[in-house]
Amino acid sequence: MNTRHTNRRIRGLRTGSAVAVSAALLVGLTACSGEDADAGSGGGGESGGAFPAKVATKFGEVTVEKKPKRVVALGWGDAETALALGVQPVGASDWLEFGGDGVGPWAKGEYDKSPQLIGTLEPEYEKIAELQPDVILDTKSSGDRKRYDTLSKIAPTVGVPEGSDQYLTPWEKQTEMIAEALGLEKKGAELVADTRQKFSAAAKKHPEFKDKTITVGSRTSEGYGAYVRGAGRVDFVERLGFKNSPAVEKKAGKDFSITLSRENLDLLDADLTVMAPIGIPPKKISDDPLYRAVPSVKDGRSVVFKDGDMLSKAFATDSVLSVAYALDEVVPVFADALDGDS
Repeated sequence: MNTRHTNRRIRGLRTGSAVAVSAALLVGLTACSGEDADAGSGGGGESGGAFPAKVATKFGEVTVEKKPKRVVALGWGDAETALALGVQPVGASDWLEFGGDGVGPWAKGEYDKSPQLIGTLEPEYEKIAELQPDVILDTKSSGDRKRYDTLSKIAPTVGVPEGSDQYLTPWEKQTEMIAEALGLEKKGAELVADTRQKFSAAAKKHPEFKDKTITVGSRTSEGYGAYVRGAGRVDFVERLGFKNSPAVEKKAGKDFSITLSRENLDLLDADLTVMAPIGIPPKKISDDPLYRAVPSVKDGRSVVFKDGDMLSKAFATDSVLSVAYALDEVVPVFADALDGDS
């Protein structure tokens, strides 16, 4: 899928106006030293974090000189990850249009004070600079150099890791990088270990998933697509024992999904087919005669999420908090569908 099409698939776009780097710099140079500047930061509780902290990214090693008190979290799931570590961002992006504090129910009540919501694909750099951040988190984003350069002129910016452009940063790496930047490595490691254990328990409970093929796809107003290895949705199902469709993987490129024409919807076929409508009614998928003709769908081995429901959003968010929620809520749905009970 090309970048333009990929961007159309991403929910929560807020179109901020283009901002000159010099304007962002001017506001960003304001020192953050008084009590008012620290208010509402929700700093982490782990002691002993080593500063200056250094985090390896695609753009080189990023240094955070001292423990951050004001954090802006822009990447997909970055705010939830900070919250899981006990840190409340003062600014955050709401990629999936949750509303409110911009996070799913798995992070409900974690904020004492609501963050300033920032645009997603086009963040408002002046607004970010006005928040006077000590660090900016952008670990799961496009990996665009211009975006990174602009943000890094406002504050130290923890961008995507090497090889994780186009929102391909796994939740473990996201947690690790954010924990390093916040001086909370021990807590981050504990979160990752606990979540891995939950995956292991779910896989053990459902041995029928082992080595079954799966296609995870979506449909937007522009058409059908399927996710490839490296995307959070595929990572989730493969941890449960599934294998992403070999036919889909053969067509994988640099993006997290491929485009499917109506003429080749048979590529959706697998032992289990999972589909998400994005910006369209679910019936646009489930009532589509060509989709219904896919062998796995004909056999009842398919799941079509509702547009915007929490099951679909938990599956899509792929943060350390959302995957735990998805394991509880989504896995039973997969098990029923694999039996042909959907």
